[in-house]
Amino acid sequence: MYILGISAFYHDSAACLIKDGDIIAAAQEERFTRKKHDHNFPAKAINYCLSSQNLKPDDLALVAFYDKPFLKFERLLETYLAFAPLGFSSFIKSMPLWIKEKLWMKEYIKSQIGYSGKVIFPEHHESHAASAFFPSPFTEAAILTMDGVGEWTTTSCGKGSGNNIELFSEIKFPHSLGLLYSAFTYYAGFKVNSGEYKVMGLAPYGEPKYVPLIFEHLIDLKEDGSFRMNMDYFNYCAGLTMTNSKFHNLFGGPPRIPESKLTQKEMDIARSIQDVTEEIVFRLGKHIHKETGSKNLCLAGGVALNCVANGKLLKQGPFENIWIQPAAGDAGGALGAALVGWYNYFGNPRSADNVNDSQKGSYLGPEFNDDEILSFLNSKSLPYKKFNNGELTSKVADLIASEKIIGWFSGRMEFGPRALGSRSIIGDARSSKMQALMNIKIKFREGFRPFAPSVLEENVSDYFDLNCESPYMLLVADVKKDRQKKMTSDDEKLFGIDKLNILRSDIPAVTHIDYSARIQTVNKKTNPLYHKLISDFKDKFGYAVIVNTSFNVRGEPIVCTPADAYLCFMRTNIDYLVLGSYLLSKDEQHPLNNDSDWKKEFGLD
Repeated sequence: MYILGISAFYHDSAACLIKDGDIIAAAQEERFTRKKHDHNFPAKAINYCLSSQNLKPDDLALVAFYDKPFLKFERLLETYLAFAPLGFSSFIKSMPLWIKEKLWMKEYIKSQIGYSGKVIFPEHHESHAASAFFPSPFTEAAILTMDGVGEWTTTSCGKGSGNNIELFSEIKFPHSLGLLYSAFTYYAGFKVNSGEYKVMGLAPYGEPKYVPLIFEHLIDLKEDGSFRMNMDYFNYCAGLTMTNSKFHNLFGGPPRIPESKLTQKEMDIARSIQDVTEEIVFRLGKHIHKETGSKNLCLAGGVALNCVANGKLLKQGPFENIWIQPAAGDAGGALGAALVGWYNYFGNPRSADNVNDSQKGSYLGPEFNDDEILSFLNSKSLPYKKFNNGELTSKVADLIASEKIIGWFSGRMEFGPRALGSRSIIGDARSSKMQALMNIKIKFREGFRPFAPSVLEENVSDYFDLNCESPYMLLVADVKKDRQKKMTSDDEKLFGIDKLNILRSDIPAVTHIDYSARIQTVNKKTNPLYHKLISDFKDKFGYAVIVNTSFNVRGEPIVCTPADAYLCFMRTNIDYLVLGSYLLSKDEQHPLNNDSDWKKEFGLD
């Protein structure tokens, strides 16, 4: 029995296919269209999912869409009416699409994919909860979902047991932790729904000086984690911006102009909203633990991508175990909706062993075998060398040790926003210049942003204060004390961005300025080749950890195909490219022409 799950029309549209409850394929639409956070109907992602099993649409037993369009429409109408005549311009912009497409979602889905069967519509946070609990290893667990907004719900608390999920409390729009964080993202001059990572990365450079102001004026937080926001300071209900003049006056001026120089104010703003977010998440965690009595917690929703808050919640308790859906945002709603169909609509039993999840390392996207890669290389007359697996990982380990930067393209593409060793750019964590080099010359992004370590799962406690796996790069922990380098008295006098270039540990490229790291543990079963690469590096050079960042440049999605990877390789200062068993050196490649010619040449225009 095949079930297709779909999420679309807000951001990060995606599709997922499950077979008899087993997650077979999943991918975001952006990877195929090359439009970052593509919100359009995921026609290409659906085609990938179906073609991966040689299916026709009517081979599906069920299609599940990740929210209820009529409920969402109700919320939009009631919000516009409540704030009228404010928001009229926003209303005029949004209504045509609703009237034309979104209110007729069942018919639209059927017509778009040529399907004649049953379509179901779980609620948005039900889809999030299902994506969190059902793939988790736990037989029972507390469930916490947090995001911007679904239909009405912005936060939900519940419990999962067996094949059943019960959501027993919720916080409703306009009161939203996700939208609160996005408001500060907007105020700090970053793009909403994509710049939140930057705020999290910027936070350690600042001081929490605005926390009292936030709690005094913007949000009333209760002991159980429930909260109400003072909407006098926000514009997202009625306008096309997140904050208003009252908000700007409270914080001493207008939002930072995007791309302008970052100041200490933005760093303090970032630290303050990060601290507030962590406090809310911690109180919600304590409350849900009290209500459920479970030692296990599952997380999903966009706020669950805040790996700093996740790491502190795990460290401070009260839960012994936490599992976070790697595609925690709207993309993961496609997976959750499909699983609602399997477990709730069809009532199938669920098995779990409290050890292994069923997410398959989140390696659920397209894969290209050596024959397909060779066909691409030869069609473009590209110079390369071929290695067997043992030779390849040994060679790449040597290149990493010589401070070369490698584009690593191997196996199935990851589902979710993190590269996990299939579509990654990798380097030497021991290098003091690697962070700056990767940020400025490879990723073309802000120099303050930290990079993540990929570490062998069996060695994680040798490097970090973490005693569990973190396969999806969604937990932050400190570098171990004996690896940290103490700051000098002169270092301690520095503020803000001046702290960036201080050497903090023996793995400086993955050590943030507060001695933390966003950790990916690498499992031999889920990604054997990537595990072997790091093992070879450890055997040769004594370190079981390397730098891992996503294989893309700023403003573009992670690469999907060999052509995507080659173009990124040629447009950046990446030194070597691994495509399956093939190794390409930048020095041996012929220069490409301008951007439009590249895309035309490789069929990507």
